[in-house]
Amino acid sequence: MVQSGKTLVSTSAERYLIIYMVGVLIIVCILIIVFFIVFQKRKNKLLLDKIKQRQAFEEEISKTQIEIQEQTLKNIGQDLHDNVGQLLSVANMQLSMLAHQVGSDLQDSFTESKNLVKESLQELRSLSKSLNSDVIVYRGLQESLSTEIDRFNKLGLINAEITVTGNENYFLKGKDSIILFRILQEFFSNTIKYSEASILEVHINYTPDFVELTAVDDGIGFDELTIEKGSGLINMKNRAELIDAEFKMTSQLKEGVKLYIKYYYRSH
Repeated sequence: MVQSGKTLVSTSAERYLIIYMVGVLIIVCILIIVFFIVFQKRKNKLLLDKIKQRQAFEEEISKTQIEIQEQTLKNIGQDLHDNVGQLLSVANMQLSMLAHQVGSDLQDSFTESKNLVKESLQELRSLSKSLNSDVIVYRGLQESLSTEIDRFNKLGLINAEITVTGNENYFLKGKDSIILFRILQEFFSNTIKYSEASILEVHINYTPDFVELTAVDDGIGFDELTIEKGSGLINMKNRAELIDAEFKMTSQLKEGVKLYIKYYYRSH
């Protein structure tokens, strides 16, 4: 009987010991899980902060690059207007003064040359305006795009057309209009240089909350898998990201290119 009692006591003690060990093991497991969760959250937060810092750094770099580009374009536009434009103006005036001194046999050729100088001066002024960011902000996106379209048609570069729906007053003039204009300007440049297109159509749709810009050409198109590496597309995407605009460009070989931008108005 004594041995039986000792056995019961021993069994009870072992049972409590096992319960205690299991309890300790559960607590340790809970602590390990909590520690792992906290560690993972801190790790994720550090990674997220690092990503945000990198994005902020890249955004600042992009802003700086664009500011430098804009200042360079502005300087080029100003130089063209002031220097080359002045020379062409003087040449045009001198040709006008010489018009009465040219013989009748050379009158047609002289008049043609004078008209070429005059047209060159007008083209130079339009080009200088499209390069000057201050002019773009002052004139607004729609007028700047219309001027570009008119210039293409006058030069016979392509058959271009712009259409507008909605109220232009929804989109107030501001610095973001420069970014949108430069994106479309890059698209125009690629269309004229590489697409072999004969038609360029641009549409602006104003709504109370956002503006949609669509540009389509009927050129040879491109393979979207290979064009991703092009610097032109990267520049357009980077500019769109800076103003939180939705950007999409699609194409297929021999089916032209379509650019779509959706920009939500924001204060400056």
